[in-house]
Amino acid sequence: MDNQTTPLLISDSFRFSCSSELKCFNECCRNLNQFLTPYDILRLKKNIGLSSTKFLEKFTTQHIGPETGLPVISLKFDYSSALICPFVTPDGCSVYEDRPSSCRTYPLARLVSRSRETGKVTEYFTIIKEGHCHGLNSEYTQTVKDWIKNQGVEVYNKMNDLLLEIISLKNQLIPGMLDLKSRHIFHMALYDLDVFRTHVFEKGLLKDYDIDPKTMDSVKKNEEKLLELGFKWVKQELFSDY
Repeated sequence: MDNQTTPLLISDSFRFSCSSELKCFNECCRNLNQFLTPYDILRLKKNIGLSSTKFLEKFTTQHIGPETGLPVISLKFDYSSALICPFVTPDGCSVYEDRPSSCRTYPLARLVSRSRETGKVTEYFTIIKEGHCHGLNSEYTQTVKDWIKNQGVEVYNKMNDLLLEIISLKNQLIPGMLDLKSRHIFHMALYDLDVFRTHVFEKGLLKDYDIDPKTMDSVKKNEEKLLELGFKWVKQELFSDY
């Protein structure tokens, strides 16, 4: 059966459950083109205990998105073994507590659009019906809203919407591919967060910015705050002249 999608509202219910007892267990963890968002990378590299640089080198590949012109990070799969996710085991996901947003949301997918006039984000959901998935035959039902909450997706969506804002501004103001310097800024601040931290706190990257000490202390202690600062810095560096 070909993959199908069915649109859903946040209040709609759908049938799904997943467990190791299903014959399809782990099938959704192979044959994927798994893009990683900046927040996905932050969570995964902390879970594994690697620096952002080492994580990117070991587990990912990079290309330029044909539609956005921005650097895109993808998970590196095992080409010798049916493109299996490097974090999947016979018992399931080895990084389950910090799994990427798309894995958390599955079998749903979140689609978002941002108004050019107001900046308001509108979200839509679809349920992805893949032929291999027996979980869709479950009698267990839940609403989209409950699924999003129970899977811990809310914080991912919040952080991913900051990326959406960058993409939206980029498409409006700088169509096509970014120059090399801009791509480096984007990659360092959003993907290679430990390098960004070094530049901020050891090399004076933000010395010309008026940021109060309390905020900087919070950024130093909290990587989510550091990533949020990265988004703000990228916006300033890439779009301040437009």
